Amino acid sequence: MNESNTIVQRLWNYCNVLRDDGMSYGDYVEQLTYLLFLKMDHENVTALNKPSAIPSDCNWESLRNRSGDELEAHYRHILVTLGQGSGLIPVIFRKAQNRIQDPAKLQRLIELIDSETWIGMDIDVKGEIYEGLLEKNAQDTKSGAGQYFTPRPLIQAIVEVMRPMPGQTICDPACGTGGFLLAAHEYIARSATLDSEQWWHLNHQALHGWEIVDNTARLCVMNLYLHGIGANGNGSPIRVADSLAAHPGQYFDIVLTNPPFGKKSSVTVVTENGELTREAQGILRDDFWVSTSNKQLNFVQHVRSILKQNGRAAVVVPDNVLFEGGAGETLRRRLLHECDVHTLLRLPTGIFYAQGVKANVLFFDRKPASESPWTRQLWIYDLRTNQNFTLKTRTLTRSDLDEFVACYKPQNRSERQPTWSAETPQGRWRVFSYEELIARDKVNLDIFWLRDEAMEDSDHLPEPDALAREILQELEAALEQFRGVSAEFEDD
Repeated sequence: MNESNTIVQRLWNYCNVLRDDGMSYGDYVEQLTYLLFLKMDHENVTALNKPSAIPSDCNWESLRNRSGDELEAHYRHILVTLGQGSGLIPVIFRKAQNRIQDPAKLQRLIELIDSETWIGMDIDVKGEIYEGLLEKNAQDTKSGAGQYFTPRPLIQAIVEVMRPMPGQTICDPACGTGGFLLAAHEYIARSATLDSEQWWHLNHQALHGWEIVDNTARLCVMNLYLHGIGANGNGSPIRVADSLAAHPGQYFDIVLTNPPFGKKSSVTVVTENGELTREAQGILRDDFWVSTSNKQLNFVQHVRSILKQNGRAAVVVPDNVLFEGGAGETLRRRLLHECDVHTLLRLPTGIFYAQGVKANVLFFDRKPASESPWTRQLWIYDLRTNQNFTLKTRTLTRSDLDEFVACYKPQNRSERQPTWSAETPQGRWRVFSYEELIARDKVNLDIFWLRDEAMEDSDHLPEPDALAREILQELEAALEQFRGVSAEFEDD
């Protein structure tokens, strides 16, 4: 751990030098991604005698002895050449550009990376270095990178209760920098004794991800590569595409995902004046229950559609997925009937880099067709009420989720026992029957029962900007309902 922290700090200190030239944290991590990959490929060839898929005029050795304008021109040539074709390497280098304006500083960064022997490090150490850089990038709120970074303690707790097993396939259709996929890989690797066939499956066939943003996809692929995943070079575990556009034609045992918040599904259209604009558009798919432009509702439907029969999902969703009417109500009714929606974790605010997010984790299992509803009970754990987390003074830790993991009973959910009762009104773990859920107005699953101390103490009221965001979310949900009603009238 100390070794990885030292290297992270050394690499990060050099980033501060490059920031004087106007380079952002995200641009820096991106350039590191390209150079680290080339350096490790070089070490694989020279130290381990492994074949390389990188042409000799684009390898690490070709960078070493160049300087000035020649180095800059050659580096650009490498980025363009390796971004072509298909497979793991083009995913990393797709649409790559050199963001380092000063060739002398590029040369210094190459020397810095060249001074380390990366394949001599334990895979976990290399992974920790890169994860550390990604987290620092996520902390740079100006870049917006935090939206791709789910708190690692939350990911660990979710994976622990989902308990992925050797031989299973695991998918994240909005994988960001790969946090869920990596945590699932690490859980399987340490929880079971794997034979060579199982190791091969885990490293090259078990994990599948989709990411729509090129820059984020390359960071994810590199993150996995540094952990030994997909390193055979025959293909990429990550596809750069909009996962909502169509069913992938594949089904998975487990889906773990934190889809992007606050964005409508949209298409680019040309106005009468010839200008390009983006308009909200409902996703039309035969395998969806309802057509809506609400991206979060569409992701829930997509997750359910790609699960195998009896496959299991854990999806991070904003509050509006739980209470929104119209398409939201339709989705919740169908989900409760056709899936076993068994657990809801209400997350505290202040744990995401995107401020003011109110989110939950919805756990459900896909089931075969049935006349009677599959959901019998929904167990809710409230980690939000009277909890005050921040990114600086009280960050979320894995121990904060210990009670939830214990209450979940991942080995046998039938053994669950509530911590809430009339005698223990402060218990955070409570169960609701299907009949209670379906009787609620609009099948609203935004359920809470603990007395909120902040509502009784004006000193603990939310900040004005947080209140404004909450009001805006409510208004957007209402507008979505009005659009749905309007569309029905137009159809008539």
